[in-house]
Amino acid sequence: MARLSRPAALLLSALICFSCAAADKKKKKLYIGALFPMSGGWPGGQACLPATQMALQLVNKRTDILPDYELELIHYDSMCDPGEATKLLYDLLYTEPIKVVLMPGCSSVSTLVAEAARMWNLIVLSYGSSSPALSNRQRFPTFFRTHPSATLHNPTRVQLFQKWKWTKIATIQQTTEVFTSTLDDLEERTKEAGIDISVRQSFLTDPAVAVKNLKRQDARIIVGLFYETEARKVFCEVYKEKLYGKKYVWFLIGWYADNWFKIKDPSINCTLEQMSEAVEGHVTTEIVMLNPETVRGASKLTSQEFLTQLMSKLGGKNPEETGGFQEAPLAYDAVWALALALNKTVGPLKARGYRLEDFNYNNRDITSEIYRAMNTSSFEGVSGHVVFDAQGSRMAWTLIEQLQGGSYKKIGYYDSTKGNLSWYGNDKWIGQGPPADQTVVIEEFRYLSQSLFVSMSVFAVVGILLGIVCLTFNIYNSRVRYIQNSQPYLNNMTAVGCMMALAAVFPLGIDGLHVHRRHFPVVCQFRLWLIGLGFSLAYGSMFTKIWWVHTVFTKKDEKKEKRKHLDSWKLYATVGVLLSVDVLLLMIWQIVDPLHITVEKFTREAPKEDLDVLIQPLLEHCSSEKMTTWLGVVYGHKGLLLLLGIFLAYETKSISTEKINDHRAVGMAIYNVAVLCLITAPVTMILSSQQDASFAFASLAIIFSVYITLVVLFIPKMRRLITRGEWQSDAQETVKSGSSTNNHDEEKSRQLERENQELEKIIQEVKTFFFFQSACFRLHSF
Repeated sequence: MARLSRPAALLLSALICFSCAAADKKKKKLYIGALFPMSGGWPGGQACLPATQMALQLVNKRTDILPDYELELIHYDSMCDPGEATKLLYDLLYTEPIKVVLMPGCSSVSTLVAEAARMWNLIVLSYGSSSPALSNRQRFPTFFRTHPSATLHNPTRVQLFQKWKWTKIATIQQTTEVFTSTLDDLEERTKEAGIDISVRQSFLTDPAVAVKNLKRQDARIIVGLFYETEARKVFCEVYKEKLYGKKYVWFLIGWYADNWFKIKDPSINCTLEQMSEAVEGHVTTEIVMLNPETVRGASKLTSQEFLTQLMSKLGGKNPEETGGFQEAPLAYDAVWALALALNKTVGPLKARGYRLEDFNYNNRDITSEIYRAMNTSSFEGVSGHVVFDAQGSRMAWTLIEQLQGGSYKKIGYYDSTKGNLSWYGNDKWIGQGPPADQTVVIEEFRYLSQSLFVSMSVFAVVGILLGIVCLTFNIYNSRVRYIQNSQPYLNNMTAVGCMMALAAVFPLGIDGLHVHRRHFPVVCQFRLWLIGLGFSLAYGSMFTKIWWVHTVFTKKDEKKEKRKHLDSWKLYATVGVLLSVDVLLLMIWQIVDPLHITVEKFTREAPKEDLDVLIQPLLEHCSSEKMTTWLGVVYGHKGLLLLLGIFLAYETKSISTEKINDHRAVGMAIYNVAVLCLITAPVTMILSSQQDASFAFASLAIIFSVYITLVVLFIPKMRRLITRGEWQSDAQETVKSGSSTNNHDEEKSRQLERENQELEKIIQEVKTFFFFQSACFRLHSF
């Protein structure tokens, strides 16, 4: 083939260039309306806008993708503010040219745009929206996003909770729809996993109160859901409340800038050092937004090549200080997803007589074709494999990171589609390991002071020995006249009752330190029976004496004469009735509503050491289901006897009788027992939660009343027999004469009373006689 001359070659080149230029001019533009938040709660547009522009340049250069079309971006700054976005959306829709697709960023803005877009038959493709609410196909029928739903974090969080054996967590959220929906989903998932969200706090702009509530309610494992600007406010308050350190773990969203806590913020008054201290050790869950593998996808770029070009596009800006740097791969792949989907629609639309440039806001056929193409998207992007689920949300892996020494370290990945956790094992904690999800509560039983128990037991033993001495003395000298006149059998019952009451001191002081819990109800029954029967014998015998004296010496003369010959068996029968009433009452109580152990809980106490534990004091009690009712019956019955005993003792204090020669001593003992019992019963109920005070008060009341009773009743008798030497003489006299002396004295006493009565009658007759004589004399004078 002959070579062309130089002029001919130049002419041919010019024709080729002209034809190419003509071809470029024939490309039809398709417009994309985008909203990039360059500021606000999430300034993601700072990196996402350059990434989008990079993708558009490459797409428009490709001859195999939309060869007849050119994509052009029309964008505004939404400031991540729905109000501002409303105005901008109006401008996009009502200002030429017609937009084929809308691309919003923040979830709050995307919610507004996606809900309105169906009225204009527009497909919405978001690169930075994570709100779970956007997965509602009925509400947002044309919505897609390359940013996975925020609910994709929740399976990962639950997996970590289970890994670290946490069953109680707390949450704090900013009151926006994205975080509320995420938290609702988390609550459902944790409930299924048997994990309890015990504290749930929210705030609008100022998190101070919410953070204080977390502290007050002992929150330990805390999931925080808020934007980056609010995160700084939260952790400034966290520092002030000391809600950080080895006792706490914070879970945050991973799409903040890596140095988000170092950025100067005029809305907080915490220093960089304070913020760094507060955030140390927190865990983030983040959607994998950059393909970790070296794969050339649809754009022919690997993820690392993309980052290199993006850094060049940013002009040397610090990635950590550039909002949306982590989401930039998602924005890049969003353009490629749109371009590939539009490219798919060219053929089907042509077959139906449509072209992409024919799109308008009233043509549903073109919109449905674009929707179908988007729904079936599947390609390798710089963020990984791009595919949408039935709700239009991206499906992806989750990256788990932890802030260690001021920088984020990867500690694992989680594939929620397979439930597979890839763990590196390089997580670090301030303490020895992951903290507990709540304060460890150590149950600690309160036991009686052993020194107090021993002291009271010694007094009780001495009292029992004294009772044995008194009982032996009384039995040995039962034939002595002076002892016989004191009704010794009743005194013997008093001594036995006193010893039983003192024996009750031992089971009163026995608790879980001495016996196993299953044996404790037996101890409770011993307490009840010893105190009840001891009181009935000791007080019942004294009450019987004083009652008999009052009955005999406060009646009329004719009845008094009959009462003076009351047989001793009637006295014993009276004691037996009182004892039987108590036995019957205690038996019914034990059968119907037996005593058992109840445990009283007190306010938790913090130990002196710096330990993450609380002490839960516990105290064992003897109780029954209707304890109050039974105590009311017992106290009512005994209280009436005590009050009646005081009355009878007062009424008979001036009476003297040889039949019961110690009734004044009995009266003194009754005063003592009644006063101590009436004071002790209510006080011990009040002090029931203070084991030492309650035991000391009850034991001392028993010991004092018994000691005084034994001393008052028996010591004077011992002293009289010792000082007057009446043992032999009284005994011999009793043996020789038996009861004749007593009978003679009684007969003599009765004879004197009869003579007194006769003298009184004679005196009355004399007075009557003189009265009549005087009257007759006066009449005679008249």
